[in-house]
Amino acid sequence: MTALLILHQDDDVALATEDLAAGTPVRDGLAARDDVPRGHKVALRDLPPDAPVRKYGQVIGFTTRPVTAGEHVHTHNLGFQRFDREYEFGVAVRPEERVPVAERATFDGIVRPDGRVATRNHIGVLTAGTGSVTVARRIAERFRRQEGVPGLLDAHPAVDGVVALPHGLGGGTPGEEGEEAAVLRRTLRGYARHPNFAGFLLLGAGRELDEARSLLDEWGVGADTPVTVMGVQDLGGVRAAVAEGVARITDLLPAADAVRRRPVPASELVLAMECGGSDGYSGITANPALGAAADLLIRHGGTAVFGETPEIYGAEHLLARRAVSRAIGEKLVRRIRWWEDYTARHGGSMDNNPSPGNKAGGLTTILEKSLGAAAKGGQSNLADVVEYAEPVTAKGLVFMDTPGYDPVNATGMVAGGAHVLCFTTGRGSVFGCKPAPSLKLATNTPLYERMTGDMDLNCGLIADGECDVAEMGRRIFDLILATASGRRTRSEELGFGDEEFVPWRLGAVM
Repeated sequence: MTALLILHQDDDVALATEDLAAGTPVRDGLAARDDVPRGHKVALRDLPPDAPVRKYGQVIGFTTRPVTAGEHVHTHNLGFQRFDREYEFGVAVRPEERVPVAERATFDGIVRPDGRVATRNHIGVLTAGTGSVTVARRIAERFRRQEGVPGLLDAHPAVDGVVALPHGLGGGTPGEEGEEAAVLRRTLRGYARHPNFAGFLLLGAGRELDEARSLLDEWGVGADTPVTVMGVQDLGGVRAAVAEGVARITDLLPAADAVRRRPVPASELVLAMECGGSDGYSGITANPALGAAADLLIRHGGTAVFGETPEIYGAEHLLARRAVSRAIGEKLVRRIRWWEDYTARHGGSMDNNPSPGNKAGGLTTILEKSLGAAAKGGQSNLADVVEYAEPVTAKGLVFMDTPGYDPVNATGMVAGGAHVLCFTTGRGSVFGCKPAPSLKLATNTPLYERMTGDMDLNCGLIADGECDVAEMGRRIFDLILATASGRRTRSEELGFGDEEFVPWRLGAVM
């Protein structure tokens, strides 16, 4: 008899752990009535039309017609409806244990002269606007390492690379009005002050050069971070600007290469958490395991931040229960209301998410996807809620308001100060987010075996019965520390992360 995975005693559906053919017995007295793909849902009981359907013990949608026990439950018979959720702020807050300072885990980090801690050592090329984007990319390409090919970084092994950070959103000039301009300024400031950068080249073209100097004043980059500013037109055009940019970065390399790693407490780490290409296993393997790793990091005094506000929709009331204050819980709910209004203004719906790939993997509604995505938050108290790209300063679990689009979400969390990113995927997303190393966590074993060269860890072992969530959380935690100490991720080995700097454009981005 093929086992179904039942996640909660109150659930109306269970997860198929393998492809089921119609007629396959799945539990005592119950057989699959349809072909059900692995990772999809099977009804455990008869359900009338317009009935709430529960998974994880929570509502994931409403039946759109009568459903018979054993039937495949998916988009053809399950739909999204808005429904009221009770916000019980702080009722689930609990005393949090912290590992004694002398016993806390450490990693080999880079300590900047001003005391900031880094996990990587990059040089950045920032642009003040769109006029210098191509120049920035060409300068960075000159420093790209290629196996077996001599390069400009060969004499500087402690420098991880040169990263171009171009964007197409204007300059974010100080004094420019509007929410989008404020978001862009926060994002650029966060990258300029990120400890994983040892120095910068800041480019402008024409009037952008003045904007660049104004931005530099606003950013307040410390004297210990060398920044050189140059204009494309002042140097006579693209070829001359590329040559000059390469020369200026070459001048920065000896000082950047002089850094050495040393033991640093894990309490210094800010971990970013993301899920992309999610499937029916995300909420039961990789996401809760990542949540367990975040809980461990927080016990050791560190910080874990996650976002994707449209992808906690329908689960936010569970996070609000863990908010350390009513004000923090209410801020989370305000962001949910903002998103409802935002999507309505653009003629959309919060249920425009999940994506076609998510649905192919077994996720039907945003409510179901959100309950699985929220599992990344572990069990820790919710210590803070911050705006997009706002500096993350609280210790513990932090939620950042971001879109669900992976590069935009990651950009915001890195701008907020994240040193390392863990990215769970069930469909096989490939991703990097320089200057922060990105770890890829597979939700299922077939994916891991198919894309071993892209995945850093197989969380599918949980579904295979070879490992529990707590043990996998420990493995993720150890991998985070090793990565923070300089161990290269699969994404870094493949060269990902140079194209994923995508500040939030406040249009219809989900």
